[in-house]
Amino acid sequence: MEQPYTEIIVVRHGETAWNAAGRIQGHMDVELNEVGRQQAASLADRLSREPEISAIYSSDLKRALETAETIAASCGKFEVIKDPDLRERHLGDVQGLLFREAAKVCPEAYRAFSSRRTDQVIPGGGESLDQLYHRATASLQRIGQKHTGERVVVISHGGVIRAFYRRACSNRFRGSILNTSVNIFHLSGDDVWTIKAWGDVSHLNQSGHSQSGLGAGISSSVAEVIMDEKRA
Repeated sequence: MEQPYTEIIVVRHGETAWNAAGRIQGHMDVELNEVGRQQAASLADRLSREPEISAIYSSDLKRALETAETIAASCGKFEVIKDPDLRERHLGDVQGLLFREAAKVCPEAYRAFSSRRTDQVIPGGGESLDQLYHRATASLQRIGQKHTGERVVVISHGGVIRAFYRRACSNRFRGSILNTSVNIFHLSGDDVWTIKAWGDVSHLNQSGHSQSGLGAGISSSVAEVIMDEKRA
């Protein structure tokens, strides 16, 4: 007999000016740019034509919250539920720096940021990947338990969505997580997470968005964040 489950549509926020410039965001509270607002509107239109949504949750950072509020306005004027545990990873002293300058400006923090160790914290109050994982997955688990049998939307960030993938698949996702990409998880009552859709951006006209390449000589962990920050 199939276990009851919650369907959670997990979405990365729309583009910001810092995404476009390759500037590290973390917990810095950056709003959407015009491209990001258009992305959010396209996603909202799509979701308004899909099966009913019961609730919308969001990180409390502006770029996620504005994306969520745009969806809420199109899908029944929901009040967005803000959850700080859905925030991006705190990236310590590299927050606010351009990727191309971070290694020179803050070498110690950049080395920690680049580390493949999941328990490596970043100087300046930054989190380890493990800390992010436990914070973020606990939040999604709470949402799943509260909304069994329902369909909900969660707006968050690239690092958080990677943590959800790690929880569902027991390994790390190595590709890019695009702005307003749709990732569908089923969370069942027996504590099983299943990914039903991944990286769906069919609501976007991709011809209008750049696909930045990655330079040689950077670690895969940094490459993942650069792809998230620079690709729309």
